[in-house]
Amino acid sequence: MTKTLVLNASPRKAWNTAKLLKSAAEGARSAGSEVEHIDLYDLDFTGCRSCMLCKRKGAERCHCYWKDDLSPIIDRIFRSDVLLVGTAIYLGRPTSRYFEVMERLHFCALSYDDYSNYFTGKVNVGLFVSMNATKEFYDRLYKDAFEGYAQELQMLNGEVCLYPCHDTLQVSDYSRYNMAGFDEAKKKLSREKNFPKDLENAYGIGQRLVRESGD
Repeated sequence: MTKTLVLNASPRKAWNTAKLLKSAAEGARSAGSEVEHIDLYDLDFTGCRSCMLCKRKGAERCHCYWKDDLSPIIDRIFRSDVLLVGTAIYLGRPTSRYFEVMERLHFCALSYDDYSNYFTGKVNVGLFVSMNATKEFYDRLYKDAFEGYAQELQMLNGEVCLYPCHDTLQVSDYSRYNMAGFDEAKKKLSREKNFPKDLENAYGIGQRLVRESGD
């Protein structure tokens, strides 16, 4: 049975990013995959500490030696068939949790002899990003950067599918917050019109990545 690992790099467990990941996970299950879901903000870890333990001669490759909650998850990423990652966009970038994972994942697989990739397996990746920005804003200011972030995941040697979810609903009741820069009616209309399609597309991505993981 294939293994799918789901990493929520958003601090919110039941909002836009989490819902996209849940739908993608359901798609993976429908294709026969075993699914594990992890909320990264529940865990205690940091980015790379540059301890150099993974660079010791004779050390196990693609394994992070730092003793915290992330190291065993990195092991599970490398053993997975499919990785589904979701992050909100904060200040035009993924969340800090996302960057911490990527630092650790890359560093323990990177050869300091010739800068090659120690990882020889294959993990298909779905990267889901949610934002309050419109598609036009994303295409103009964010798209190139996030395609670059997606390209970094090619170190897992599988297909990488980037799915941006635009113009999301930030809160259920805007009147409770100082958020006058957003039109609540337009936000809710966008959610009603577009978010069901996003969930459907996420389901299809999870399903397809599992089905193609054996190719």
